Order: sequence, then C-alpha cells, then structure tokens
Amino acid sequence: MPRWFRRRSPRCGVRLFHLVSGPTNAISLVVFATMSHLAEPGSANYISLVLTLTFMVGALQLLMGFARLGTLVNFISHTVVIGFTAGAAMLIIASQVKNFFGLDIPRGAVFFRTIEFFFTHPADIKPWVVAVGMATLASGILVRKLLPAIPYMIAAMLVGSFTALGLNQWLGQEVTGIRTLGALPGALPPLSAPHFHLETMRDLLTIAVAVTALALTEAVSIARSIGVKSGQRIDGNQEFIGQGLSNIAGAFFSAYPSSGSFNRSGLNFEAGAKTPLAAAFSAGFLVIVLLAVAPLAAYLPIASMAAILFLVAWGLFDFHHFGVIARSSSAELAVLIVTFIATLVIHLEEAILIGIVLSMMFYLNRTSQPLIRIVVPDPAHPQRKFGPKPENGRECPQLKIVRIEGSLYFGAVNHVGETLQGYAEQFAEQKHLLLMSKSINFVDIAGAELLAHEARSRRKGGGSLSFYSLRARAEEMLMKPDYAVDIGRDALFATKHAAIASCVARLDHEICRRCTARVFIECASLPGPPSKATP
Repeated sequence: MPRWFRRRSPRCGVRLFHLVSGPTNAISLVVFATMSHLAEPGSANYISLVLTLTFMVGALQLLMGFARLGTLVNFISHTVVIGFTAGAAMLIIASQVKNFFGLDIPRGAVFFRTIEFFFTHPADIKPWVVAVGMATLASGILVRKLLPAIPYMIAAMLVGSFTALGLNQWLGQEVTGIRTLGALPGALPPLSAPHFHLETMRDLLTIAVAVTALALTEAVSIARSIGVKSGQRIDGNQEFIGQGLSNIAGAFFSAYPSSGSFNRSGLNFEAGAKTPLAAAFSAGFLVIVLLAVAPLAAYLPIASMAAILFLVAWGLFDFHHFGVIARSSSAELAVLIVTFIATLVIHLEEAILIGIVLSMMFYLNRTSQPLIRIVVPDPAHPQRKFGPKPENGRECPQLKIVRIEGSLYFGAVNHVGETLQGYAEQFAEQKHLLLMSKSINFVDIAGAELLAHEARSRRKGGGSLSFYSLRARAEEMLMKPDYAVDIGRDALFATKHAAIASCVARLDHEICRRCTARVFIECASLPGPPSKATP
C-alpha cells in the first residue's frame, strides 16, 4: 500500500505530493540482517517479529513527528541532497544494467562490481535484449520531446513490448534471450497483527531505533531531492507523522518497514503527478491490475522496464546546480563530491550522514572565525558613517571601534578572544573599545564570559568596553546577573551618536588636547587643536 507525504509550494501555497513510500533496498537489507539473528527467515516467528518491528518503527516515527523533531531535516543541506540524488541515480542505473544488456550479474552486487562485470564480460551481452531496451529508450526520449501531451513512459513501454513480441515471434525467445515480467499472482496480502509482548518489544527496541533513523533519513532525503526538482518545500514534522502512520497501518496488512522510494517517487514525479490522488489512484489501479490484468504483465519486457528506469535516473541529475556549486564554493563542491562517491560505495543512510557531517564541519569552521573589522568614521560623509579603516585612515588614539560579523558562541570565542587580545597588545594606548554589535546574532555562555572578561580587563587598565546596536537576544544574555555586573547596562547604546558621546566623555582629555586626529564630531567641543570633524 503506497504512502505519500504532503508539502506546500512556496510559490503558490498549493499542497503537492510526490514521495511514494514502500519497501527499499537499504531497509530490506537491514531488516533481514538484524532479524535473521533472532529467528529463521521465513518462519512464522520471523514474520511475527518483523510485523512487531514494523509497528514499533511506525510508533517511533509518529512520536518524533508529534515532538516536532522534523527540524532535524534542516541539517541536510541542499548540496548534500544534490550529491545524494546523483549518487542514487547512478545506483538506479547500475541496478538495471543487467536487465538492459541481458547480463547475468550476481544479485546484490555493489556499484563498482557491477561496472567491472559489465566491462569484463562484453561477450555475454545479448544484442536482442539491448535492441528492446534501446527501442524503449529512444521512443521515450522522442515522445517526450516531440509529443509532450502523450505519456512518454506508457508509449515507450508499448513500443518496447511490441518490439520484444515481434523479435520473439521471429527468432524465438531461446535465441533472443528477451525475458518478460511474467504473469503476476492475483492475490492481496492477508491481514496480520503484531505481537505486543513487552519482552519482545524490548528485544527489538535497538533495531527499531536504527531502522527508524534509516527510514526517516531516506524518506526526507529523497523528498528534499525531488523538492529541489519541483521547487517545493518539505514539512519535516508532517513527513515524520505520515511515515509513522503508514508503518503502523502496514503492520496490520502484512507489511515490513518501509520508507521513501527513489524509483517509485521518481516515476511519480516524472509522470507529472500533481496531487496525492496520483498515488491513491496508482494504488487502486494496482489492485485492479493485480486481480484482473495481471496476466498482461507477461508481455512486458524486463529490458523495457530497465530503460524506463534509465530515463527516470537521468532526470535526477541536477546539472544546473552542479555548475553553480562548482563555480561558487570549493567547500560545497567537496561536500557534493564526497556525498556522491559515498552513495556509490556505502549504504544510502551512511552516505547522507557523511554528507551532513562534512557540511556541518565546513559550517562550523566558517562560523568559528567570524569576520572582525576595524572601522572608523568616514570624514566625507555628513553623518560620519562608520566604514572599514582605509590603509592610511585615521583612528582615535584612545578609542578602538570594531565590528564583529557573526555570533559569539563556544566555537568562535577563541578566535574573537585572540583578536581582541591582539588589539589590546598592539594598540595599548587605545584603552577604550566600542563593539558595533548589529551583526552579532546571538551570544552563548562562552561568548558572554569572554565579553565580561574583556570588560574587566579594559576597566582594570583604565579603559572601557561599550556596545552599539546590540541585538535583543544578545542583550538578554549579557544582562544576566552573572555578566551584567562586569559589563553594565550603561555600556549598551542604541544609537551611534549616544555611543560615541559616552565614549568621548571617558577619554583622557589631556591626550585629546594634543590630538590632531579629531575623527569625531564630538571632538569639536574638547580643548586642543581645531577639530577636523567640524561640519
């Protein structure tokens, strides 16, 4: 029974559905590998345990959805999804090489083993099987480009079926080697019930957690990859709930754990699905086909099905974003390549995790070194707007003005602390420090402790630490009792003029008397040489 997820289009607000769930290779392998240690595969006890596992996986997914843990999908970056999608497309192609060329590749062969087998066994390729596959492939491409109103997949399968039928009638199936799907059994899966024994559920808990994480990672990753193609967003919480309900229901209909399927979802999207009714109708038609039209599947060549999946896989390559990423960021390009290769050589869920970890490492590296600029008033601007200090620009000899562009959190305090310490040592006469704080999004405990230490150090040396345009979240942290005693509310200023006026009032006026820089308008009221900042 297919399952789907719901999303909202950011462009028009219409809810659209593309992801179709069902058995997947990764989950099938994990379920078999873990459950076969607990019971004989195929036995009644094995089936009972798998049904219980299906229910538990669904319950965990449902709880995660209700707990609004869908925000976890935000850690799967756009680049990771593109690399994962391309890798999955290659896996789809590799899985159908044997069917398209008529090769006897061992079942379950990994990607590179499949490629090796293909190039080392050219004599085993069946030309008539390839002819059927090429006829299907070519007709699908031509119909899609020349006759877009006609469903190109159906047209391609019809062309492939008639081609195979003609070749088999002419030469005989023993000569051509063209295999067909064969008649499907006309029976529906029976009703079932999991066992709700506490001991059994306790034994299956760790397996259920692992399968839950795998299933959600697969479903959300595939959903986001198709969302990239369709220009839609995914509601992670809703997806968690939908997957959970589908697995809970599946436990009572002889199903084992399922998740989003690349093959089904890709076909659904490529076929032009617009609403969830596409999946609902496909389920209804599947029942009709299974019960009434199943014998007709005997004429559908396996090579034609492989060609259709080739077309689907090709559509999953996002060549436009490949170029954008390659031109824009070497770090993002590295994430894309690593995710793509990892998808080919290891399990899908592990490839996603590798991509996520790598992208997070690059992100943390960037945020751990926020940009810190020395700024000065622009003498040519009527309001003396602050800007980066020119190479020969003038500064106040007693006041250093610094802009920090990034959050002050535990990962960034070392970089910021070393930079401020360097300023204190290199410009010892500039005892007062004004931080332009508009770009500081938030401050955590480590950042607050750093600023409190800086305020104490400056005050001890006869200077001060002040803040201009501090954001509300950062101010809330700095004004907590443990830090406010060192920083002080009187050090926070909402306007530039108030901040400068307060800082200038604290300066050593004896030094101001000899100063010729006079970079602030407020310097005009101080004794000494004529101010260069007089309007």
